[in-house]
Amino acid sequence: MTIAYIAESAGVSVPTVSKVLNGRSGVSDETRARVEQLIHQHGYRKPPKNRSNLVELVFRELESMWAVEIIRGVERVARRNRIGVLVSEFGLHDASGMTIDDTVGRRPRCVLSVAQLSEAEREQLTAKGIPFVVFDPIDELPDHVPFVGATNWRGGQAATRHLVGLGHRRIAMISGPDHPFCLARLSGYSSALAEAGLPMEPELIVKTQLAREHGYAAARELLSRPDRPTAVFTANDMQALGVYQAARELGLRIPHDLSVVGFDDVPAVAWMDPPLTTVHQPLAEMATAATELALALGRGEEVPQVGLEIATTLTVRESTAPPKEE
Repeated sequence: MTIAYIAESAGVSVPTVSKVLNGRSGVSDETRARVEQLIHQHGYRKPPKNRSNLVELVFRELESMWAVEIIRGVERVARRNRIGVLVSEFGLHDASGMTIDDTVGRRPRCVLSVAQLSEAEREQLTAKGIPFVVFDPIDELPDHVPFVGATNWRGGQAATRHLVGLGHRRIAMISGPDHPFCLARLSGYSSALAEAGLPMEPELIVKTQLAREHGYAAARELLSRPDRPTAVFTANDMQALGVYQAARELGLRIPHDLSVVGFDDVPAVAWMDPPLTTVHQPLAEMATAATELALALGRGEEVPQVGLEIATTLTVRESTAPPKEE
């Protein structure tokens, strides 16, 4: 709900509504009553005073390779709106780290929280009138909580379809924890197999953490079998790095002996040997959309939807090829 909408509904100017909101004179009793009635009816609230001219971008861990892409997207919108960007890290395991109390004390224009924002944290921000958006959430959120994510299911489907289209029939997946986005990528994988008439074999699915060393361990086990898969789809690019390491140690060439597809498309994977085929998650564009959404909420604007999913695309490079003939 915006002040402009109140003004239009009351048939008055924006300055007139502003006078009513701030208790200033120069407005007739009849007009004041009409505007106040609309303000009450639509639940309009004035934006908090003394809010700093900052967007606060909160990470839980700043070690991720794609943090730079997120910061780039936020900066793009902030510059256009002449707003500063503050990057914070709330330690997941460090009790002495910054907390939401520090953020509330800084009173930013809005908060973008990467991956998660607890119910208690959301309540604190709401109580202080600070709008927020969760970026790429790892947990299920209530319908009213604003978020921006990616089409994870379609990404998993596209990756698996690509491998099926090359002729692979034994396609393994190294999946991640039971976060919604990992489950969606796994579901897209299974959907593409079913679409191709291929069975989903439980022994070809390994659930592990989203890190290089865990991808390596899972790949060592999968690729050491006598009936090893000819292709592996991983839940993120870091796991794919581990697959490369395991394949080389076992004397397998990529893509001659093994095709590999990752997920995220962090910049470094284009420099791998061979360059990695992966699902491109448009992190900068997602961050841009999240920042614009948060600022619009901060201005009290009515937004068409509070949950956005930005489309993923498959980036085909040199890590995938048809399976070699036996």
